[in-house]
Amino acid sequence: MSIIWMLLASFLISFLLTGYMRHYALKKNIIDNPNERSSHTIPTPRGGGVSIVITFLSFLVLLMFTQHLAISTGLILLCSGFGIAVLGFLDDHGHINSMLRLAIHFIIAIAVVFALGGFSEVALFNETLHLGWFANIIAVLFLVWLLNLYNFMDGINGIASVEAITTTISLAIIYLLFSSSLSIELLLTLAACVFGFMLWNFPKARIFMGDAGSGFLGMTLGVLALMALKVDTALFCAWIICLGVFVVDATFTLIRRVTNGHKMYDAHRSHAYQYASRRYGHTIVTITVLLINLCWLAPVAYLASQRVLMPEALLLIAYLPLILLALFFSAGKTENA
Repeated sequence: MSIIWMLLASFLISFLLTGYMRHYALKKNIIDNPNERSSHTIPTPRGGGVSIVITFLSFLVLLMFTQHLAISTGLILLCSGFGIAVLGFLDDHGHINSMLRLAIHFIIAIAVVFALGGFSEVALFNETLHLGWFANIIAVLFLVWLLNLYNFMDGINGIASVEAITTTISLAIIYLLFSSSLSIELLLTLAACVFGFMLWNFPKARIFMGDAGSGFLGMTLGVLALMALKVDTALFCAWIICLGVFVVDATFTLIRRVTNGHKMYDAHRSHAYQYASRRYGHTIVTITVLLINLCWLAPVAYLASQRVLMPEALLLIAYLPLILLALFFSAGKTENA
């Protein structure tokens, strides 16, 4: 199967499966009711992200059998993504204890880092730091944080889908220009699967992604980023740059809230994108994220991959306007502050 037909098929299957998941959610009363953390006001079925999971993992197996993808790479993505998706699916159907959920996140993240062969040293600002097992701890924390922040940031119509699509397409182009051995087909297939779901979620949300979809995307993107780190630090920086909107907003918000005495796990709606959506509406904010990703972050990520400047320096340059936006929209402050 050519890559064009594969992308069309993955898009169509994801689109149709999302429609089925909407029917299933309505029938089983799997509804996301507005609460203190919500940015929506209308009860909406959730769990549509399962369509992304099923479609992507199916085509992942196909890529493995057609030898377009290394078996080891495919198995790592398959097992980690499936595990996180099942956990999210169960949580969508009935609340799972937050500590148990976090423990499983760590177990899966540790297994991924072990399967990747571990990390013992990190290249930073043209210096090689020999960190031993501490590098593995950082890699595990990175995976757990990314999959959770993706869940935190999946709060308005289309934003999680746009982040995944723009990131994977941007990195696919960078891989192509970089002449990387990493799989471009894999990135484009994920983008096609997410796009099939997004048509049900944006501009009007007829179904939400749910924890199964957001957690799966966070874990999968994190694993792909660590695989890029195995090849070149510059490519890893390119990943972190492309994911900048989510990374900066979620991290800045958490730090400010904890600093102000809030508990890490308290429900809230004080992310920058949530404040912005209440001021300008979901559609404008999501389109703005799209433009930031394509017009600012993707070009800087390309420069980082080509080492026009030190990739770490370009990462800081890319993040500076995002931090200023977080400050402007009072990310992390309580609504009456």
